Amino acid sequence: MIPYSGLLFFYILLLLLIPAIILGVNGKPLKRYGIIANIIALIIIFGNSKKQIVLLMLFYIGELILIKTYLTVRKTYGQRWILWIVVFCSLIPLILDKWGNIIIVNRQLGFLGISYLTFKVVQILLEIYDGLITEIGILDFTYFLLFFPTISSGPIDRSRRFEQDIDKILSKEEYITYLREGIWKFSTGIAYKFIIGVLISNYWMNKIPTSHTLLNTLNYMYSYSFYLFFDFAGYSLMAIGTSYILGIATPENFNMPFISKDIKDFWNRWHMSLSFWFRDFLYTRFVMAALKKKRFKNRFTASYIGYFITMGTMGIWHGTQIFYLIYGIYHALLIISTDYIERKSKWYKKAKKSEAWSILFIFVTFNLVCFGFLIFSGYLFKK
Repeated sequence: MIPYSGLLFFYILLLLLIPAIILGVNGKPLKRYGIIANIIALIIIFGNSKKQIVLLMLFYIGELILIKTYLTVRKTYGQRWILWIVVFCSLIPLILDKWGNIIIVNRQLGFLGISYLTFKVVQILLEIYDGLITEIGILDFTYFLLFFPTISSGPIDRSRRFEQDIDKILSKEEYITYLREGIWKFSTGIAYKFIIGVLISNYWMNKIPTSHTLLNTLNYMYSYSFYLFFDFAGYSLMAIGTSYILGIATPENFNMPFISKDIKDFWNRWHMSLSFWFRDFLYTRFVMAALKKKRFKNRFTASYIGYFITMGTMGIWHGTQIFYLIYGIYHALLIISTDYIERKSKWYKKAKKSEAWSILFIFVTFNLVCFGFLIFSGYLFKK
């Protein structure tokens, strides 16, 4: 069963959340019940496929052993090459899922949410190396890794933040605030995904003729961009709303991305948990290591190569088709161009503060973003 996809899931979700609400409004701890509800939800989500359950459990056990082993090794050996070996090992299930058809005949080695679970594991490994995580409780790790509201498509939380939330006992007043926020987010998510998203899909996007004329292409570009936002933002809001009702303030994923003034601003508003993850754990680390080892004469060169690596990886992460990689490179070029103009143009810096020019910048950015989504959709690559 795919989360947030049908009436049966919503009915089961309601039954699971009612005890949490009763506990919360009475000022009782939510952690124990949250773990129980999480187990029940996982059984329901994965219960219709023995293969999915087996793969999920193998992934969980393997990653837990890997993290526990590295936690012990890190106390004695702090070499970076050990970290990269461990990180690569953590990525093997995802690699087999994405490229298993090249390595072996049977490609179906993945399960629902494998990408987002892998991001969580890598984050823990990197923060163990940094010394920010010195111990891992199996129960807390399990709850974090397999947290059902966000298991299929995020948002991507951070383990230390998550653990602070589950260990915090909310007062009655604090929980009621969480409950109101959760219900509002969940309701907004339903409206986004099942009303606005469906209307865009049925009465706009699906009505466009299949012939690839310029007009049809532009029509599809805008319809797909709006559909993608409302569908994914709707899902994210439902996941975040569910989390709040369970007493966990899962981070936001979208912040009005279509009013961004430039591409950098866009990536601070679109799929934020993913873009911030890549920024913190790939881009920043690459640039800092490159500058420390003086691999490039110019710090901007390191930054721009970092953008290519980061956005290219993000593109490949979405899928193995060539248009995903092109999408990533396209955004890398846009970010680099924006950064260059910001540094070289005094007019641009002043114009961004002007309301009149800001409207133009928003319009240009919106169209650049929509063209990127057109690439992402694969529409241009269909015959």
